[in-house]
Amino acid sequence: MKAEEMWKVSTGEGVKVAVVDTGVNPNTPSLKGQVLVGEVPEAVGYKATEDYKGHGTSMAELIAGTGAGDGLKGLAPGAKIVPYRIALTGLSKAEQKNAPTLGKVIRAVADSDAKIISMSFGGTIDFPDVRAAVKYAQSKGKLMLAATGNEAEGKNVIGYPASYPYVVGVAAADKSGTVGKFSNYGNYVDLASPGLDAPTWCDNTFRSYCNGQGTSQATAIASASAALVWSAHPDWTANQVLASLIDTAGRDWAKDDPSTYLGYGLIRPRKVLENSDFNPGPAATDPLAKENAAGVTDDPSDSPSTSASASSPPGDSTSGGQTSAASSSSDNTTMWVALGAAAAALLIGGSAFAVFRSRRGATD
Repeated sequence: MKAEEMWKVSTGEGVKVAVVDTGVNPNTPSLKGQVLVGEVPEAVGYKATEDYKGHGTSMAELIAGTGAGDGLKGLAPGAKIVPYRIALTGLSKAEQKNAPTLGKVIRAVADSDAKIISMSFGGTIDFPDVRAAVKYAQSKGKLMLAATGNEAEGKNVIGYPASYPYVVGVAAADKSGTVGKFSNYGNYVDLASPGLDAPTWCDNTFRSYCNGQGTSQATAIASASAALVWSAHPDWTANQVLASLIDTAGRDWAKDDPSTYLGYGLIRPRKVLENSDFNPGPAATDPLAKENAAGVTDDPSDSPSTSASASSPPGDSTSGGQTSAASSSSDNTTMWVALGAAAAALLIGGSAFAVFRSRRGATD
C-alpha cells in the first residue's frame, strides 16, 4: 500500500463512509472525532453507536482510525464515518425488532451525502427490498462494497449483498497477493484487498486488539482505498472511482478475463494517486456493466477449486496473482445477521483448489 506515500496526496478528507455493521463505538481513542453520530437519521439510528461485538468499530478504524492512543490508524484517516447498526443474531428479539433492516439503511444512506457504503457482511438470501434499495443507491451515485464471505474451506456459497448488481464484491488476500483459503469465490468477486493479519478489537470491551482475518477486513480496506481516490478527485463519479481501482489493480492475468477468486485483482490505490492526470473513463460508464447485466451465472459450490500463482508481489506494477491459499483458519469475526423477522444468513466477515486458473467468465 505504501500508505505514508499516499497520505502525502490524500488522506480521504472530505469523504464520508457509511459503515453498516454491528454499530460503531465513537469513543475509542482512534475514532474520537471521526464518527458523525449526528448525521444518522433517527428512523434508522437504533443503537448505531453501541457496538455489541466490536466488529463494526474495528471496520471503522481500519477505514478512518487516526491511530491516537496506540489505536489502529486506518488507510483513510482523513475520512469520516457515519455509523449504522442492522439487526443481528445474538441480540434479544426486542432489539432485533427495533433495529432497522438493511434495505431501509441503504435507502437512508442513499439519501445522504455519504459517498461510500461499506458492508462487511453477507448472506445467502436474496431479499427483494434489499435488491431494490441497492439499485436506488446506485441511482443516487453511491459506491457500495461488500464482503464475499469466509466459507470457502467448507461449502462455498454465493453471498448477498456482494453478488447484487452495483455492489463490489471484495475477496481477501495476503500481502503477496495470495487469496485466503476462507475467501469465498465466484463470478461476483470483483476486487481483492488485504484481509489477512489485520488487527481488530478482540471484543466489545475495547481493551485490546487481536489478530484477525477475513473478507470483512478486506472490504473495510477497499472502502478506505476508494475514499482516498475520491478525496483526491472529488469531481469523479462512483463509476470513475471504481474504474480507477479496477484499472490499477495488481494482476498477472488479462484484465478482460477476471478471476473467480480475486476478480480484477488486488487493489492498489497508490497507482491512481501517484498519477495526477489519471484518466478514469466516462462518468456514466459502469465498469462492471457486464457483471451487473449477467448477475450470478453459476454456482461456485459446484466448481473445482483452484490454485494459480502470481509472478510478482502486489506492491509492484504487474502484481497480485492468485496463488494457493495462504491461510489455514477462517475469520474469527464470523457472525450471522437477521433481517427483520427472518433469520436470514447475512455473514459478517468470513474448496479445495484445482491446478488450473478458474475464470468467472468461463460460462459466458
